[in-house]
Amino acid sequence: MSDEPAPASESEADTGTVSEMIGIWAPRGNEVRVVAGTAVVLALFPFAFARMPVVSDLLQGYQSLATLILIWGIFALGFDLLLGYTGLLSFGHAAFWGSAAYTAGIFSQNVSGSPILMMVAGTAFAVLLAWVLGFLSLRRGGIYFAILTLAFAQMMFYMSSSPLAFLTGGENGFTDVETGELFGTFALESDLPAVLGTLMGTWLYAFVAVITLLCVALGYRILHSPYGMVFRAIRENEQRAEFVGLNVWRYRLMSFILSGLFAGIAGSLFVIHGTYVPLASLYWTTSGEVVIMTVLGGTGSLFGPIVGAGVYLYVENIVSGGHPFDFIAPFWHLILGLVFVVTIWVFPRGLWGFFRDVRDAITGGEN
Repeated sequence: MSDEPAPASESEADTGTVSEMIGIWAPRGNEVRVVAGTAVVLALFPFAFARMPVVSDLLQGYQSLATLILIWGIFALGFDLLLGYTGLLSFGHAAFWGSAAYTAGIFSQNVSGSPILMMVAGTAFAVLLAWVLGFLSLRRGGIYFAILTLAFAQMMFYMSSSPLAFLTGGENGFTDVETGELFGTFALESDLPAVLGTLMGTWLYAFVAVITLLCVALGYRILHSPYGMVFRAIRENEQRAEFVGLNVWRYRLMSFILSGLFAGIAGSLFVIHGTYVPLASLYWTTSGEVVIMTVLGGTGSLFGPIVGAGVYLYVENIVSGGHPFDFIAPFWHLILGLVFVVTIWVFPRGLWGFFRDVRDAITGGEN
């Protein structure tokens, strides 16, 4: 008699496959803690940032900035998937942010003003564009890839400013955004009921916060999946990754598309938040801003880019806004530059890397 185990039946094999899939996609303990902690922070952030009595007088009028920080944080989080984990520097991510914004705005005018449908339309276009531009740009690497992405984004900027002005509004931007109610019931600018209104303010913030939470969960899952490990391998040594049989180009393209996905979500939310699409959303300076945010917060980290976005927007909007910074307000560009230089000089891993170092020093390096 053979000692080999009997082959599993087809039904048993199917059951095993389903179990493996559930095991892969079921939330694990650490992931649950990260997502739950993020949810708590998102719920308390507007209150601590601008609504708490201690700071409400100082930051009166800046409450919507909390929402904008989350939107740019999603953008920077997606960009870090490309730069921090795959090692690809793009100078043209404004193409996905801006194209999603224009698509969502045009969709709202001609099809539906539903915030969810606007976001779906803008994100879908950004993903499709990322696939096309990634297919063309990733044939080259290094500085050539960075310049190609910049060139494509600038092409889209000039196309929107003149040949497609009848559609985009040209230099005036797209001003005919018609955002409807959330689920056809809740006005985005209206306050949440009871204690939720005290903590988070409006339905708009709650909507953006939920999307941010989903993006953080998706980012965590991607980075702790086999795809995330391959991204890191490509960043560390692309040639060695090829030697072990990995299709490096395909994984780089997937990283580019995923990054475009996050940029598309953020660009669509940007339109829903501001009900306006400026032409500058496609300009190279927008690409530069997300690079600065990501590096400032710390590349190769899940929350670093979001922290970097918060610091950048705080200096840009509050320090430059005058009181109580009247004396230094005209020099906010210089201050932002100094913050960036000092951070990179003193904390090479960014602000989030510094926070983690402090945590490790307190806890003795325990996770």
